[in-house]
Amino acid sequence: MLWIGGQITALHIMKQLVLPSLIACIIPALIVSYRFRGKRIEAMPESICTAREKRDGKIVLFSGLGFLIFVPVFKTLTHLPPFMGILLALGFMWVITTIIHKSKDHEKANRYSVANALQKVDTPSILFFLGILLAVSALQSFGILKNLATFLSSTLKNDYLIGIALGLLSAIVDNVPLVAASQGMFDLSTYPTDHPFWEFLALTTGTGGSAVIIGTAAGVAVMGIEQIDFMWYLKKIGWLALVGFVAGILVFLLQLQVFD
Repeated sequence: MLWIGGQITALHIMKQLVLPSLIACIIPALIVSYRFRGKRIEAMPESICTAREKRDGKIVLFSGLGFLIFVPVFKTLTHLPPFMGILLALGFMWVITTIIHKSKDHEKANRYSVANALQKVDTPSILFFLGILLAVSALQSFGILKNLATFLSSTLKNDYLIGIALGLLSAIVDNVPLVAASQGMFDLSTYPTDHPFWEFLALTTGTGGSAVIIGTAAGVAVMGIEQIDFMWYLKKIGWLALVGFVAGILVFLLQLQVFD
């Protein structure tokens, strides 16, 4: 959202946040691996897959990752809106999956088709975000977001404290509408493109939202799919997410001191 809004550029945000993001991921992973050290974990039963199915799976996986990287490259080269690159990537994926499954029986090919995947899109979540973004636009048009920005600036009086507060708030409000609200609160005249504040906001809202399972769209989705209990996540996973959140922030601030 920050990239589409012009607050950050693709290459700059990758350069500035790759190390803090890795640390925010690695530290909790090391803690979990230490806690399970020496404990026997039952192996999941292996699914019976043919060599061809494994090959097809790798093709789809690496194609998907490649097309994700393709979107910012497409925008940089063509200066067209990112959604056009996303739709083009979807079209390529459609062609690839059709070629992969063309020799299989109709029922199996249909199960793995893009058309079948699109039918399973979580429409209520899309409508939820649409409603939230419309509400954010309404608040911005009334000037309420500007007043909130003034309040935060006068109360906290530090860009990074504001970013931390917004990051923690994203665990409750959800990071998508919170970032949209932040874009309305602070304009490009206050913080120009690629200002450290926008980079810090991307880091804090991207990692802080995971402290509570309802703080991200992915968390809400996995809660429904895997039937994960809210309190279980809060007790077992929430503190790990906060450890990664703090570690990423410290690395980002240290990086600013060393390189700026």
